[in-house]
Amino acid sequence: AKHVLGWRSPNMMYTNAINPNLKLLLKNFRLSDDIAFRFSNQGWNEWPLTTDKFTQWLNELDKKDEVVNLFMDYETFGEHQWEETGIFDFMAALPGAIYKNTDLKFATPKELGKQLQPVAPVHVPYPISWADEERDITAWLGNDLQNEAFNKLNALSSKVKHINNPSIQRDWLYLQTSDHFYYMSTKWFSDGDVHKYFNPYGNPYDAFINYMNVLSDFIIRVENEGVDVDEELKDIKEAVSSMSEKAEKAVKKAAKKVKETLEKGKELNFDDIKDMSDSAIKKLLKEIDIETLTGALKDTKEDLAERIIPNLSTKARKEYDKLEKELKKVKKSDIRKYRKMVEDKLNELFGK
Repeated sequence: AKHVLGWRSPNMMYTNAINPNLKLLLKNFRLSDDIAFRFSNQGWNEWPLTTDKFTQWLNELDKKDEVVNLFMDYETFGEHQWEETGIFDFMAALPGAIYKNTDLKFATPKELGKQLQPVAPVHVPYPISWADEERDITAWLGNDLQNEAFNKLNALSSKVKHINNPSIQRDWLYLQTSDHFYYMSTKWFSDGDVHKYFNPYGNPYDAFINYMNVLSDFIIRVENEGVDVDEELKDIKEAVSSMSEKAEKAVKKAAKKVKETLEKGKELNFDDIKDMSDSAIKKLLKEIDIETLTGALKDTKEDLAERIIPNLSTKARKEYDKLEKELKKVKKSDIRKYRKMVEDKLNELFGK
């Protein structure tokens, strides 16, 4: 996280401020995210990412750097980046390319712990994450919906732990899965995060209501085990009632923000899409065929492509990736034609 390291490089060994014996390896987020998030983004100005290009970047790092840590989720390979993108071939070739093109070597965390000495302590007295620009936990516990659901779940802890029923204990763990709270985040109305297209809900309010309904059913099952949960059921009903109105207002406010952003008394153009919310972009994408979209995105700005592509459905994304490979070169006149088609639909849906 930038606010933790400041000017310091992540390519060094650090230590825990409270326990100096605990050494810390930090993620090089730029190089890691180049693989994890930008690898298949054909609107990225560095696409396509090759092993030669990546090793060149490694060679351009400060010679004083001691270690480069590439940290990625397992879901990067096959979920965020499908096999068709070439991600597996890239990763298979990368170690050999590093040995061939650089003076770098691979090492395990244990080996690095023996070889390197910490250059400074790192003090982080609050939770952090890899999520979005803030690198905090507001994607999971950053609004009233999330906090209400989490608090109601947590209130059951002392009662559930004494129940000797495997299915109750299993579902208790399922209910604690962080994805449930992630889906309730309202940040995604304005922040087009790459994970957004894995959200099965249309909006945070729907995610909240569904979760609270499931939690209510779970509480009834707990009650059937002979545990008094009348107060918890009452709290759930009150929470859903009080939060429903508040949540609906939040969703309407976000929709209004989209409208206000777009309605500026002028013709909307292709670049205006980057100012739209995810929900508005999804609505637009439903009205545009993949061939038109692929042609329109040729040679477009990186920030615009990064707003559009993550909002494609899984099926549409696969079609887009396939067609993008087939359309090696597109005439500038055709690109302008495709973008005009998108702009016409944009103005039809959102323009004055």
